[in-house]
Amino acid sequence: MKVAIAGAGAVGRSIARELLRAGHSVMLLERQLDHIDRDSVPEAIWVHADACELQLLEDAGLEGYEVVIAATGDDKANLVHSLLAKTEFGVRRVVARVNDPRNEWLFDGSWGVDVAVSTPRLLASLVEEAVSVGDLVRLMTLRQGQANLVELTLPPDTTLAGKPVRNLTLPRDSALVTILRGGRVIVPQPDDPFEGDDELLFVVSAAAEEELRAVLAPHGMEPPPGATTGLTPAQEAEY
Repeated sequence: MKVAIAGAGAVGRSIARELLRAGHSVMLLERQLDHIDRDSVPEAIWVHADACELQLLEDAGLEGYEVVIAATGDDKANLVHSLLAKTEFGVRRVVARVNDPRNEWLFDGSWGVDVAVSTPRLLASLVEEAVSVGDLVRLMTLRQGQANLVELTLPPDTTLAGKPVRNLTLPRDSALVTILRGGRVIVPQPDDPFEGDDELLFVVSAAAEEELRAVLAPHGMEPPPGATTGLTPAQEAEY
């Protein structure tokens, strides 16, 4: 892919190196001349330009890029760049860095953002995922908040142990996509059994997340205070 990155600071350069290592073409846009260090990422195309100036983006040929990453340290600049990339240049995928978590609510489709990445929230999610057993942890928001990637680590004494994947009846608009077991990544099949300490990754719509939480509660999760499992006694006994 051809990827344009606005902001050639430490974050932008690191992203560029990873993408170049994966075989993609990268353009780095940087408005501060003293921040341009071509030797730090020699394989990238370097452009001295303000990522919020329409004419400069036209001169850089932004319309020829499939992905834009707004990675500056200024949330206002990231929002403006995302909006221009989507509305003026028709970029298919726009990813934006959120520096201040209080601004997260702005980073959505109305500003041209397809995926917003908040480092503080991501780190908090990873900490929760590392220490939480039996709790549903949201790892990432997808499709402008329409769906989430969530994780559950089954406790060692889970009631699902030894039972096949097909026994877990999930709510509509949710899917079990991966089981992480030790060093293995398992694409779940209907007859695959669950084991204690399995890490389950689900993709679930925002509307169905609480229903998924309720379905998983009998298998080791503590439901939120006052919540019900959503299952009849007979269904709970089946699991």
